[in-house]
Amino acid sequence: MTSMDLNGKTVLITGGTGSFGKKFAEIVRSRYQPRKLIIFSRDELKQHEMRQRFPDEGDSPMRYFIGDVRDRDRLYRAFDGVDIVVHAAALKQVPACEYNPFEAVLTNIMGAKNVIDAAIDCGVKRVVGISTDKAVNPINLYGATKLCAEKLFIDGNAYAGSRATRFSCARYGNVVASRGSVIPIFLEQRQNGRITITDPRMTRFWLTLEQGVEFVLACLGRMRGSEIFVPKIPSMNILDLAHVIAPDCETENVGIRPGEKLHEVLVPEDEARHAIAYDDFFAIVPTFSKTETEKYMKRHGGKLCPEGFRYSSDTNDRWLSVEELRDMLSKPENGAG
Repeated sequence: MTSMDLNGKTVLITGGTGSFGKKFAEIVRSRYQPRKLIIFSRDELKQHEMRQRFPDEGDSPMRYFIGDVRDRDRLYRAFDGVDIVVHAAALKQVPACEYNPFEAVLTNIMGAKNVIDAAIDCGVKRVVGISTDKAVNPINLYGATKLCAEKLFIDGNAYAGSRATRFSCARYGNVVASRGSVIPIFLEQRQNGRITITDPRMTRFWLTLEQGVEFVLACLGRMRGSEIFVPKIPSMNILDLAHVIAPDCETENVGIRPGEKLHEVLVPEDEARHAIAYDDFFAIVPTFSKTETEKYMKRHGGKLCPEGFRYSSDTNDRWLSVEELRDMLSKPENGAG
């Protein structure tokens, strides 16, 4: 997997105090020597806590900027001199977005627009937006806002014109140990001896925080602009997860919640027509003509997905076994040991 060389670069991550941002900072600091690694987020307490782990004193590359992606002027100030932006800031709790729809639109859609404007005008070279399987055929507001954010990012390349700024997206599934994961819920419920399952048939794509960061770093290295990158990752059944976390607990089926799907899709049929398959990922390219798509493959390899292809969590050809799940969740960073 080819990652971009971040030595000597100034890198900024929006929403940087979240689970992804902390793991991103850990991996980048251990592997590279960036000129600056800027954490941009709203919460001063979370920045204070993160500063205890990653100090910004002495020759440390760490910098902490209080700011909101809704604030266009603050983004312009923060992006000055920045080479690379990873846009991870979002409101992503489905119920919260349903109950506060205007706030979800302001952060997830207008925030993406502000990131695009600031990146182009400040001369940022590469920007990767973090997306989700919920953006595919969305049935809730969170997914709809992330779909809009994807569209804005891809079209942001046209707005850049002759400038060097390029935008791409990384779209993947559920992340172990991220905020909002079902794992903390199961961990709390197992103390009472009963786990609630929405539907025993439910499946999800699954990856660890480290895998998510590695994928984004790879996207920064391989992007040319306008791609939506999708990793090839395993699926799991929600009942298997519950049995691994709480093997001695009873399970109660409570039904699928509003805004929730039985299965998730990362590459739907319509996008598969212009998706290029590689060994460990897909690249969904803009709807070029067939000639342009062939040129893309000639430059970057890969092969077109077959007619009728669909990359869905229930028809995936790779599944996490109970043993693999147990090994994954036993790691301290994933919090289920």
